[in-house]
Amino acid sequence: MRIGLGFTPTQTKPMRILIVEDDAALASFIRKGLEAEHHAVDVAGEGNQGRAMAMEVDYDLVVLDLNLPVLDGLSVLKSLRQRKANLPVIILSARSRIEDRVQCLDSGADDYLVKPFSYLELSARARALLRRSHLPSESVLTVRDLCLDRVERKVKRAGRHIELTTKEFALLEYLMRNAGRRLTRAMIIEHVWNLTFDSTTNVVDVYINYLRRKVDDGFSPSLIHTVRGVGYQMSPEGASA
Repeated sequence: MRIGLGFTPTQTKPMRILIVEDDAALASFIRKGLEAEHHAVDVAGEGNQGRAMAMEVDYDLVVLDLNLPVLDGLSVLKSLRQRKANLPVIILSARSRIEDRVQCLDSGADDYLVKPFSYLELSARARALLRRSHLPSESVLTVRDLCLDRVERKVKRAGRHIELTTKEFALLEYLMRNAGRRLTRAMIIEHVWNLTFDSTTNVVDVYINYLRRKVDDGFSPSLIHTVRGVGYQMSPEGASA
């Protein structure tokens, strides 16, 4: 396959990506390339599994094969578009007919890449797609008087500089990108730590407390709220029920 060897890590902001591909060797190859670019990557080997994972986890991008066991890729795509209309999806398929491309694009795919392919092209298309996706693209995120500069890696509240560790910064950015949305502990730990959620760990709660001391203590109103039975939410108006 014309997939090329040697990965070139880029400065692309780390994302959480799902690969739905039944060719284990190819899926592993793509995964290694994306992880070399510092993305968090999950793999599903059949359609039903891929659909379930995409529905349950807060992914930034899905790379989807068409010829999948159990449930075909086109059916997976149509299901995703019913529930997650803005989730970017790249089709990766050996089907090269124009009719197949048109059908997938009309069904909601954002891009279509034919096998065999160059990994560098896949990576470039993913970056281009993520840049124009529904995710905030501005370099500065703002919630009330809290500002996070994603380029300079600086945080200020009411004009006062706040020192954060790397993990605290990543957690705060995730909260601010999803301001007003209730986030479960599983969503937070999978996206920020790239780990499978373990109900016995309190790492999310510990780091939320770290952030509260730095971001909320001494300021009004509080921005980081506990949603009982769910997780956490960033909102200047308080957590939704």
